[in-house]
Amino acid sequence: MDGSGPFGCPICLEPLREPVTLPCGHNFCLACLGALWPHRGAGGAGGPGGSARCPLCQEPFPDGLQLRKNHTLSELLQLRQGSGPGPGSSPASSPAPAPAPKPAAPSVLPSAPEPSAPCAPEPWPEAEEPVRCDACPEGAALPAALSCLTCLASFCPAHLGPHERSPALRGHRLVPPLRRLEESLCPRHLRPLERYCRTERVCLCEACAAALEHRGHDLVPLEQERALREAEQPQVLSAADDRMDELGAGIAQSRRTVALIKSAAAAERERVSRLFAEAAATLQGFQAEVRGFIEEGEAAMLAHSQGDLRRQEEQRSRLSRARHNLSQVPEADSVSFLQELLALRLALEEGCGPGPSPPRELSFTKSSQAVQAVRDVLAAACTSQWEQLQGLGSNEDSLQKPGSEADAESQAPDSTNHLESEAPRDYFLKFAYIVDLDSDTADKFLQLFGTKGVKRVLCPINYPESPTRFTHCEQVLGEGALDRGTYYWEVEIIEGWVSMGVMAEDFSPQEPYDRGRLGRNAHSCCLQWNGRSFSIWFHGLEMPLSQPFSPTVGICLEYADRALAFYAVRDGKVSLLRRLKAARPRRSGPPPSPSDSFQSRLDNHFAGLFAHRLKPAFFLESVDAHLQIGPLKKSCISVLKRR
Repeated sequence: MDGSGPFGCPICLEPLREPVTLPCGHNFCLACLGALWPHRGAGGAGGPGGSARCPLCQEPFPDGLQLRKNHTLSELLQLRQGSGPGPGSSPASSPAPAPAPKPAAPSVLPSAPEPSAPCAPEPWPEAEEPVRCDACPEGAALPAALSCLTCLASFCPAHLGPHERSPALRGHRLVPPLRRLEESLCPRHLRPLERYCRTERVCLCEACAAALEHRGHDLVPLEQERALREAEQPQVLSAADDRMDELGAGIAQSRRTVALIKSAAAAERERVSRLFAEAAATLQGFQAEVRGFIEEGEAAMLAHSQGDLRRQEEQRSRLSRARHNLSQVPEADSVSFLQELLALRLALEEGCGPGPSPPRELSFTKSSQAVQAVRDVLAAACTSQWEQLQGLGSNEDSLQKPGSEADAESQAPDSTNHLESEAPRDYFLKFAYIVDLDSDTADKFLQLFGTKGVKRVLCPINYPESPTRFTHCEQVLGEGALDRGTYYWEVEIIEGWVSMGVMAEDFSPQEPYDRGRLGRNAHSCCLQWNGRSFSIWFHGLEMPLSQPFSPTVGICLEYADRALAFYAVRDGKVSLLRRLKAARPRRSGPPPSPSDSFQSRLDNHFAGLFAHRLKPAFFLESVDAHLQIGPLKKSCISVLKRR
C-alpha cells in the first residue's frame, strides 16, 4: 500500500504511522511532521522562522498548536490492515479528506501517478474512465466533481463539503476534474499556474507574473491564450500532418539509400576480394615460374660444371697413379722405367691445356632483378591508385602542367624574373603540407613557440643534447623528410631578416657558419628577406629579386620536376617570385652575367639537391628575427599530410 490514497501520508508516501490531523483536515505521520518542522519543540508546531504551514494547502497554524495522535484514524488503520486492502475493508465513514501529495518543500517527494492516469501525456477520449475522487476509500472512489488546484486533489460531491463550508478552504481554486494536477502547479512557488507570458511563451503563477524577470512582458490569463491557440489548432495540426508525411517519405527514401549503400558496399567488397585473389594467384604463378627458372638454370649449369669436376678428378687420379708407379721402378729395370715414364707423359698430355673457366654470368641471378622490378611497379601502381581513390592523383598531375610551362621559361634564365602570373591560393592548398618545427634541430639561440613559431633571442636556451642540433647557425628544420610528390607550405615573416627553403636531411648540423648557413652550400636552397628586398641563395650564390615585400610566402616543392618555387601570397592569390629548376647547359659564348652565373650553378648542381631527402628549413639572421609557419585554411588539415 502506498500513500496515494486517503490512508497514506503525503510526505513519506507510506501508510500513516501515528497519524495526526491538522486544523485544515489533512492527515500526516507524526514523525514526518517532526522532520519537516525540526524546531517545533516537544509540543508546539511553531519555529524560529514563524508559524508553521500545512505541507499541502499551506494554511498557517498558531505557534502553540499541540500535535496529538488521531486515535480514531489510528484504529481505522489497524482495522484496515487486519482485513487487508479492498472495498470491504473500508469503514462506513471516511476520515477527513486526504488529497494527493503536494511538493510543499524540498524534502517532500512528488506523488506517484494515479492508478487510472495514462502512461503518455496524450488527450483522453470522451469514452475514457472519469477522474476519481482522491478522498474516497481505495477501490470505491466515486467520480470527481471538481479538482482543487490548491490541494492538488479531486473530490466527489460528498467530499467537496469542507471546501464549501470551511472558511479556510473557500479561497481554494476549484476547476473541472483534472488528471495531472501537479502539472498545473508552479514548481518554483508551488502555486497554481494562472497566467501566460507571450514574450517567453511559458505558463506562470501570480508570483512569477509579479517578478522582475517578467516585468513589461505581455501577460494574459490562461483561458484567453487557450482560446486564441485553439483557433490556430487546425492549421498547426494540418502543418504537423504535412510535415509527418514529408518525414515519412524522407525516411522511406533514406532507408532505400541505406539499403542501396549496404548492398553496393557488399558487392564491391566481393569484387575487390575476388580481384585481390586473382592478383595473388597471378603473383603466386609468377613466383612458381621464377623459382622453376632458377631451378632449371641451376640444374643445367650444375650438370656442366659437375662433369668438368669429375673429369679433372679422374685426370688427377691417373697422374697420381702414374707418378707413384714411376717412383716404384727399380734402378736396374730400364724397360719398366721407360714404360712408366711414357705412361706419365701420356697422362700429362691428356690433362694439358687450360682448364674449364667459371661462367661469366649465372643466368638465373637475373631473377631477383625481375622480381624487384615487378615489386616496384606494383608498389607504384598501388600508391597511384590509392591516391586516385582519395582524390589526390589528379591533383598531382594537374600541378605538373604549370610546371612544364615554367620549365620552358627556365630555358631563358632572365624570363622568370619578369613572370607576373597569378593563381588562386586554393589551387595550391590541395598540396598543403603541415610543417611542424623539430625542436631537436633548433639552435640554442632560437626560441620555439609550440611547433609553428620561432624567434631569435640573445640569451641561449638550455636545450637537451641532440646530434641533429645546429651548433654554429641560428637554424631549425621541420619534422619529416620529403622524397617524392608535391608539397606546399606557407611562412609568415613577422620581423627581422629571415630565410626559408629546404635542406638535405643528411647535411651535417656541425658545419661552420660560412658553409652551414641555408643556401650557402649545395645541400640547401632558400628565399631570403634582408629587410629591403627578396633574394634567392643556392650554393653560395645570390640572385636578387625585384618583387615587393610580402609578409606571407608560399613554398612549393615539386619532386617530379625537381623544382622549387617561391610565391607571394596576397588576398587569396599567389604571385610567382621565382621558380628554380635546372635547365640545359648553355653553349660557349660571351662571359655570363650574374644571373647567368646563378642559372649555370643551378644547371650544374640543383638536380643533385633532389638526390637527398629534403626538409623544410629556416634561418633567422638578425637578432630580432621572428617567423611563423602558416597560416593555412582549416580545409588543409584533412588533406596531404601524406608522407
